[in-house]
Amino acid sequence: MIDTNHVVALIRETAEREILPRFRKLEKHEVGEKTAGEIVTIADREAEKRLGAGLEKLLPGSVTVGEEGASDRPEILEKLNGGAPVWVIDPVDGTKNFAQGGERFATIVALCYRQRTLVGWIHDPLSGSTLYASKGEGAWMDGSRVHVSSPPPATTDMRGAFYGPKANIPDTWRGRTIRYGCVGHEYIDLALGRLDFARYRKLKPWDHAAGVLIHEEAGGYSALSGSGEAYSPLPYQEENSLILAPDAEKWTELSAVFAP
Repeated sequence: MIDTNHVVALIRETAEREILPRFRKLEKHEVGEKTAGEIVTIADREAEKRLGAGLEKLLPGSVTVGEEGASDRPEILEKLNGGAPVWVIDPVDGTKNFAQGGERFATIVALCYRQRTLVGWIHDPLSGSTLYASKGEGAWMDGSRVHVSSPPPATTDMRGAFYGPKANIPDTWRGRTIRYGCVGHEYIDLALGRLDFARYRKLKPWDHAAGVLIHEEAGGYSALSGSGEAYSPLPYQEENSLILAPDAEKWTELSAVFAP
């Protein structure tokens, strides 16, 4: 198994060299669009290059699937279905926040094998904190074990992240749902008990492979709403939404509230 500390060190070094020096200092030519409304910066591209090269060196024989690489060459997503260990990378999650000078952005890395996540890391470059989990070994942040929140008695007392059509949010829930524009920070707050639940659509592996494992190891429960099956780091999943909750009972209640 990979040494978690070596990965943490590489992620932090990448943040210090490629991301933080560009925060609130981006030039106009260093920001572009991948698709309409979806931006990319030089920090995304350079951080992904550094991470990919470093991670493959740490684990010979492994391959990389990064958000920016997949945007340029969608065929690399097929590596997730192959037989080699795969590093799944979101170099700057919350790129729009980062480009606008907002503080909610993160670096997300997952090590996957045969469509299972073995280890996941979420790093907050500004605080320097890293949340991580290995399968069966709990979730940790900077050396301290973390846990999801205890579920409140009433589901309507819960607060969480919601992505999807606003029409799917009942009126009684509208003040209890948020969007950070950075799933990395949402997963951090889920694992630390600051948020109770999350509901995501249009699932991309670099957004969720690490976070779902971390949430599970922090004591939470998650599944796809339509099928009830566990999440797997597949190329793209649009048929069902992913719901994360403190436990299976609250997941069942939430899946009844939020339509697929």
